[in-house]
Amino acid sequence: METLARLEKVILERRNCDPETSYVALLKRDGRPRMARKLGEEAVEAVVAGLSGSDEELVGEAADVLFHLMVLLADREIALDDVLAELDRREGISGIEEKASRESQEETSNAD
Repeated sequence: METLARLEKVILERRNCDPETSYVALLKRDGRPRMARKLGEEAVEAVVAGLSGSDEELVGEAADVLFHLMVLLADREIALDDVLAELDRREGISGIEEKASRESQEETSNAD
């Protein structure tokens, strides 16, 4: 996790750099829709690599997904620690059980 913490720090530092020299600053300048699109593109590429690419391709695409997700999280001012805390909260809970609890929470909030 040290790697992700370092990456988060770099992303936060580079958001206000010159977009001509920083990809993070370029994404920030272009706005959240571009950040979200890039994350989606990288996720699709990871899926394709997972189905038909080499291990090396999947590793590279997974790194791209994590990077672009962290850029979007930073733009929303959501700390990586918040995501990790949510993963910790879900630990030991069946994925099926966890999804069902989220769906019932959504139904309750929609009824209000």
